[in-house]
Amino acid sequence: MVAVSSEAPPADGDEARGEGPVGDASTDPVDRPERDARPPALAVVLSLVAAGVASLAALLAAPLGGVLLGGATVALAAGSLRRSHRLLSWAAGIGVVGLAVAGYRGGGVEALLVGGVALALAWDVADHGLSVGEQVGRGARTRRNVAVHAGATLLAGALSVGVVYGVYRAAAGSRPVAALALLLFGAVVLASALR
Repeated sequence: MVAVSSEAPPADGDEARGEGPVGDASTDPVDRPERDARPPALAVVLSLVAAGVASLAALLAAPLGGVLLGGATVALAAGSLRRSHRLLSWAAGIGVVGLAVAGYRGGGVEALLVGGVALALAWDVADHGLSVGEQVGRGARTRRNVAVHAGATLLAGALSVGVVYGVYRAAAGSRPVAALALLLFGAVVLASALR
């Protein structure tokens, strides 16, 4: 494709002063720095705090599940640093396996529910942080955006846990297998609410 311009060619010496065609990188007098596409620091910190809460809750429920969620926390940190959505998804998958192991080994329902919501919050905030970093960069004012997104996710998670825990208490008693099934149901409800 050939570009045609209706502008007159620059007079002698205009290009030397940086008055060439607009947008020409070799003559544009404005040197714009490259945008930093890393996720906002607040998103990374909130994600790691939530992952730490999930790890602690799973550790209290069953130590093996807590260890797996600790690995998920490390993977979330690595995914944020490497700006990898795929690594964040793997971290969330490891965390879900950790919660399932903790539930299978007889972990307390309350700790599992807190761990599930914290894990969902950690993954969602980290993923949102990557998207914000890619779209507007780390230097943009994004604190309110990240805080509102995290608050909305936490609210959706808390409501989901309230419903799931209420159904569990009313119908299932205190059986760990039923708690695991309801936890997985709550995770599906939470994921549906987030998307």
